[in-house]
Amino acid sequence: MSTAYEATLAWARAQDAADPLRAFRDEFLIPPHEGRDSHYFCGNSLGLQPRAVREALNAELDDWGALAVEGHFKVRLPWLDYHEFVRDDLAALVGALPSEVVAMNTLGVNLHLMMVSFYRPTLERHAILIEAGAFPTDRYAVESQIRFHGFSPALSLIELQPDEADGTLSMAAIERALAEHGERIALVLLPGVQYRTGQAFDLQAIVRLAHAQGCAVGFDLAHAVGNLPLQLHDSGADFAVWCSYKYLNAGPGAVAGAFVHERHANTEHLPRFAGWWGHDKQSRFRMGPEFVPMPGADGWQISNPPILSLAPLRVSLQIFQRAGMAQLREKALHLTGYLEWLVQTQLEDVLESVTPREPSRRGSQLSIRVLGGRERGRALFQYLMDHGVVGDWREPDVIRMAPTPLYNRFEDCVALVEAVRDWAHRLA
Repeated sequence: MSTAYEATLAWARAQDAADPLRAFRDEFLIPPHEGRDSHYFCGNSLGLQPRAVREALNAELDDWGALAVEGHFKVRLPWLDYHEFVRDDLAALVGALPSEVVAMNTLGVNLHLMMVSFYRPTLERHAILIEAGAFPTDRYAVESQIRFHGFSPALSLIELQPDEADGTLSMAAIERALAEHGERIALVLLPGVQYRTGQAFDLQAIVRLAHAQGCAVGFDLAHAVGNLPLQLHDSGADFAVWCSYKYLNAGPGAVAGAFVHERHANTEHLPRFAGWWGHDKQSRFRMGPEFVPMPGADGWQISNPPILSLAPLRVSLQIFQRAGMAQLREKALHLTGYLEWLVQTQLEDVLESVTPREPSRRGSQLSIRVLGGRERGRALFQYLMDHGVVGDWREPDVIRMAPTPLYNRFEDCVALVEAVRDWAHRLA
């Protein structure tokens, strides 16, 4: 694929024809629009359905129908161990040891469970550091945890204010905040990719700065998992949580995931909310009264795994394993770079991007604003949706477009530009 971009459909189609990952698009169901595929740029909100999901779900339904409770033991993928069948692929995807990851619950639930263990406030060290404008899940969880421990968000919630143009954060701002407040910060909780701006963060650098101040560190990777190459183990983060319905294509409300660094695998002093499925597997069915946690992330499980939610995740992770995150990242750099170039060179009088220009500071997402204000932005967004170009809107004035390498094409980027042009010409 060439990086000498051209704003023509012929050039885009030539890039798509040369794309070594082009066959993966056929493994997904593309929503139709007026008899043809829509141009779907919303994988950062809800990933597309892999075609193989239906067969995987039907297999579990068939086993349920034929064997009922015996499906826990007497099927090809016994339900008793089902969460283990996604473990290796999930660990490889996030750069972790298999024992450090678990698929369970939903993101918000996992975040609370992790904060039970890793937010341990004292009178001297009680604050949580987040970014200003954090996703509501994170902010609500953080405020409620602070209150639960008897502190006030007015004193114990520190919000990092953006210090760069377009509302992004520099590493210098994070470093300054930790230098100023580090002695009273119990937990640093930041995103892997900020949902509104699309900014990606250097996880290892954040961990290094925070740990030097004695803070625990966790990450919300909802917009990073399946989007960016991650090295969670090497980052040294204490924990991370994510959902699986965005770039991981596991379906609406899909089972989420969590990472707990191996140094906490057998840490007895860490409190946790215990549940039967987190109990030692070898003695679980003895139904004893004393909780003996599984080592590693499995020990944070509470309930048995949701089989019909794990099946789509298993299918999608196998696709990622075959495609390879390094190859997906290489395509994403070209694809997102092309869309950014088109916005800058073809639509500079209509749009501006607020996502960092440096490829290392973003994933497969451009957050764009329409020049002229929010109402024009809403009008363009609706026009795009009505014409089969699917993105999403985030208040107050951002349209998010995610050219996802598993199924998006260079041709989709050209179609987006043409739709914006048509809209602008109608207003002229």
